[in-house]
Amino acid sequence: MTEARIDPFSLHGKRVLVVGGTRGIGRAIALDFAHAGADVLASYVREHAPAEALAAEASAAGLKLGVLKADVTTDKGREELLQAVDSRLGTLDCLVFAAATGVHRPFEQLTGRHFDFTFALNVRAFLVLVQALVPKMGPGGSIVALSSEGAVHAMHHYTLVGASKGALESLARHLASELAPRGIRLNVLSPGTVRTEAWNAMPDAERRLEAAAARAPLGRLVTLAEVATAARFLASDASQGLVGHTLVIDGGARIAGSG
Repeated sequence: MTEARIDPFSLHGKRVLVVGGTRGIGRAIALDFAHAGADVLASYVREHAPAEALAAEASAAGLKLGVLKADVTTDKGREELLQAVDSRLGTLDCLVFAAATGVHRPFEQLTGRHFDFTFALNVRAFLVLVQALVPKMGPGGSIVALSSEGAVHAMHHYTLVGASKGALESLARHLASELAPRGIRLNVLSPGTVRTEAWNAMPDAERRLEAAAARAPLGRLVTLAEVATAARFLASDASQGLVGHTLVIDGGARIAGSG
């Protein structure tokens, strides 16, 4: 009698927190992980409607996926999030940090306030959450931080967001080196241009999306499903040897020098 093979890509029974998990890429990751068997808690800070829609979709599909409003840039919000993790999940197998903010403006229009709130979420909140949540994780745990191509390439009116993502990637490498001896892996996922609802507010969205697709050797944009699958790889036991790595999924745009 042969022994049943364990699927290393499965998330069955894993307990996962997705910060920024009710819209865009975070939402796609939360749903993908839940479909893969994980018990998922997805946090958000604004816009109840998308969170309620996600919860309803998950419930209709019989998935273990809950939502929670928590501003992780504040002590109160982080405490609420930690309490929810304790009450719903107990311990934690995976943290996905998909939250991000920032302004898209020429550098002359940027202010200290813009800098502070961009780095407060995109960098500082990640560090503080890792510090708070690592004690709830055991060997085999995984942390995935979402970055962007602006971390390594200059992009139009992306100064503070790009700088914060560069800082996030550097922070992730340093944290990864300290967490690896504990058996906890920390890696970064850096998608290229992906069509999400955030593009709906941009008047030239279609032109920019078409241009981005044309630049990629793949000849198209990567999809939300593809990004979520890459995140699942980083969260799963299949990536056990990966530590402090930045996984780029952009259809080849960056290797072609057009990221």
